[in-house]
Amino acid sequence: MNNLPSNKKVILFDGVCNFCNDSVLKVIKYDTKNKFVFTSLQSDIGKEITQYLGVDTSKIDSIILYEPNVSYDIKSSAALKIMNGFGGIWKLTQVFWIFPESLRNFVYDYIAKNRYKWFGKKEACMLPSKEIQEKFL
Repeated sequence: MNNLPSNKKVILFDGVCNFCNDSVLKVIKYDTKNKFVFTSLQSDIGKEITQYLGVDTSKIDSIILYEPNVSYDIKSSAALKIMNGFGGIWKLTQVFWIFPESLRNFVYDYIAKNRYKWFGKKEACMLPSKEIQEKFL
């Protein structure tokens, strides 16, 4: 895991999910402090990271926020920490921390379970444009 940037947080996402890909593009747009880089769960580096963390992606259908050598978060906690990193009006999303993690993750899991039905699915992971290519591992 030495090849990961030490000053960035890594967001692992479902590369074939349209909703997930749109969410990644929104994170890139709002990440004005350039805190995040991305890799799909299906990529070699994504598989290497999840194996290193001991996360079984067949059982945990989730976004993963990994801060190398510090910690990682999944599901609603990962989403809230990502949005907190944007600053500004996005700080208002932090009110959702008042809800128990089990309730937040229930809502998260419901959306995750239906994401392909509601938003569709790609045949393969998206290829980033030249403008955003440096944001991907």
